[in-house]
Amino acid sequence: MAAALPLFEAGEVGAIEWAFDSLYRYDELPGWFADLLTTYGEAGRLVGHGVFFSLFSGQWTPEQAAWLTSLRALSQRFRFDHVTEHFGFMTGANFHQGAPLGVPCTPQTLALGRDRLQRIQDACGCPVGLENLAFAYAPDEVKQHGEFLRQLIEPINGFIILDLHNLYCQLMNFDISAPDLLALYPLDRVREIHISGGSWHDSAADPTRAIRRDTHDDAVPDAVFNLLTYVMDQCPNLRFVVLEQLGTALDTDESRQQFRADFRRMDAIVKAMDTDGNGLVNSFLPPKQASVSNPPLTDAALHAQQRTLATILETATDYQQAQTRLASSELAHTAWQPERWQPAMLETAIAIAQKWRRGIEGKL
Repeated sequence: MAAALPLFEAGEVGAIEWAFDSLYRYDELPGWFADLLTTYGEAGRLVGHGVFFSLFSGQWTPEQAAWLTSLRALSQRFRFDHVTEHFGFMTGANFHQGAPLGVPCTPQTLALGRDRLQRIQDACGCPVGLENLAFAYAPDEVKQHGEFLRQLIEPINGFIILDLHNLYCQLMNFDISAPDLLALYPLDRVREIHISGGSWHDSAADPTRAIRRDTHDDAVPDAVFNLLTYVMDQCPNLRFVVLEQLGTALDTDESRQQFRADFRRMDAIVKAMDTDGNGLVNSFLPPKQASVSNPPLTDAALHAQQRTLATILETATDYQQAQTRLASSELAHTAWQPERWQPAMLETAIAIAQKWRRGIEGKL
């Protein structure tokens, strides 16, 4: 709040995104915060963003059911313009202690993801979208991601949050050009863009490289602002552009000043390219015939694989041990293709999973 309050006081904040499931430790919202949400919601400028639903978990859990119940109640209390979640599944057995990681692009995971998205849409009653993931094990996974997102959101007329720092991580980690990667995304389905900062981490598995991670704990790189300028006019249905940063990274006057400078730079880019909104051709409202089937779709084999992978990532001492354990697990020679995972990215997955298991909440 110390970082953002001057922006609110100056009337510079056009919309807010609320990670509504991140306040699980609190029984109720402070009055001033509820008033803020109400004010922006009534103006059509409040969007909800989920973190913990674990869209691709093979098992349906009581925590997921409770998450939907909470979303339904919040959607009745506050007016969300739209609601979004992250691609992937949470590795942790504990609902709030796990890392969001990807799944294979298969007919089984496609069906599971579509089932979950329909349930989110049924609960919130507004457009629903998915955010592209920052992490991948191998280049093929990166190149499949945009098309798989399109297939997932199709039945509910959903949309994509294009997180440009997530995209930047993939550009850097897999040496892909921005035009080549963006050509694989359905940019006409982009309704929201995220920008943020992150960090570089040296790799013991490959000492010649550093891995870019979406840690949300630093200023926005120039390259991400350049991506914003490059991609905005290719997204005909874009409605929101959002700056994200973890509050724990805004603990000095310098960092708070930098946050406001990043916001104003983002705002200037948006205003320079903004239109009156009359060109939007997709409201992303759900088709009226969409319905939720019961019981929720599950996949016992996928769940077993996810638990095995999570256990390996959360307990491995290094990537070599993880490789050995993966090779003798039920994930070997399956659609997960652990045989093709880059050692440096497997090492990164271990670091991510073990960080979240320790309860350090943040991004990838």
